[in-house]
Amino acid sequence: MAEEKSKSSIKDQINDNLKRVYEQALQEEVPDRFKDLLAQLKAKEDGK
Repeated sequence: MAEEKSKSSIKDQINDNLKRVYEQALQEEVPDRFKDLLAQLKAKEDGK
């Protein structure tokens, strides 16, 4: 029983850490090279 609680606690910690990392990734700015690629794709699409 104690082992199940320990595993549950570990899973909760992993879950919390993954959520935190994901939230941090969402706050990061998109790199310029990706912005440039998106702009190029949009320009090609608009030119069709």
